[in-house]
Amino acid sequence: MAQLSNRLQRLAPSATLAMSQKSSEMKAQGIDVINMSVGEPDFNTPDHIKQAAKLAIDENYSRYSPVPGYAELRQAIARKLERENQLHYQPSEILVSNGAKQSVCNTVMALVNPGDEVIIPTPYWVSYPQMVLLAGGNPVFVEARFDQNFKITPEQLEAAITPKTRMLILCSPSNPTGSVYSKEELAGLAEVIKRHDDLFVLADEIYEHINYVGKHQSIAQFEGMKERSIIVNGVSKAYAMTGWRIGYIAAPEWIVKGCNKLQGQYTSGPCSVSQKAAEFAYTESQECVEQMRQAFERRRNLIVDLAKDIPGLEVNVPEGAFYLFPKCSSFYGKKTEDGTVISNSTELALYLLEKGHVATVGGDAFGDPECFRMSYATSDENIREAMRRIKEVLEKLK
Repeated sequence: MAQLSNRLQRLAPSATLAMSQKSSEMKAQGIDVINMSVGEPDFNTPDHIKQAAKLAIDENYSRYSPVPGYAELRQAIARKLERENQLHYQPSEILVSNGAKQSVCNTVMALVNPGDEVIIPTPYWVSYPQMVLLAGGNPVFVEARFDQNFKITPEQLEAAITPKTRMLILCSPSNPTGSVYSKEELAGLAEVIKRHDDLFVLADEIYEHINYVGKHQSIAQFEGMKERSIIVNGVSKAYAMTGWRIGYIAAPEWIVKGCNKLQGQYTSGPCSVSQKAAEFAYTESQECVEQMRQAFERRRNLIVDLAKDIPGLEVNVPEGAFYLFPKCSSFYGKKTEDGTVISNSTELALYLLEKGHVATVGGDAFGDPECFRMSYATSDENIREAMRRIKEVLEKLK
């Protein structure tokens, strides 16, 4: 009997996309579902960026771009890194891809050999371990607990490193927790990394601009770390451009060349019009970024206050991104009205969807079975109503 390849058999489907699809199916049936499962800004792409895309169409940017992206865009990214992060990169050290998701996957595929170990702090973004498995590597999970604000320590990192360790994947601000590593915390991790030859850090900084605690800090800033770091970023979150599919890496040139070779074989360069829009996003006024950040901060404050008012939930205060990741394990073992026992976070998320009509994602998918994720990238009205529904249905569990 014919079957799919072994590498696909190793992969799990995306839990976030699965929950979003289920909520969409319920909406199609006429059910009023509030979708808090997907990490996507609810804002429209700013008008000045859309105008740049329209102009690019009129100017016939409709042909293949160079595989690593247009030189003008890579120069704009280099200037952004210099201006905002005080990091000096040449355009030849930057590769533009079809979203930051491809940037992460390119990096893993370019650096990880079968049998290599990749350290992934838990909770993690759902795709990290799957990408490592796709490359034939072995994910090594390091638990960053609720009581340590979901951040690993240098001691935990050191204890997880073996002769097979090739990479650490670090996401700050974090999806799914919203935690942000401080400069001092990153410095501690950097010291550990520098003690081990041929150990790299993939720094996923896609939520850089959605930060409520001050200036973003990159692990690449420390002496000796630029050569060990692959920065991943893009326009999706900061500029509300998720569907435009533009991400990038900034890394040592030999890594960029490797990823360029890989990308050249399976996607080539990203969308030409999207690249021109992204170039304009990086080079023109950043006022829209700050306006959206302020809105997300207001929503963060709102959802935290409402969640703290729900008996049984333990809530930390996210410092960035647009997710709340409350601890919900106090509900495990409780029964629904029809006698079904809630035994894990995925079952709790399904209960909230089916009975409360609010789509969330169980923490099992993120490597933390005690929590679940809610995206507050939605209106204040939706947040208030969603939390009202969640509180109401959770109170029914006995």
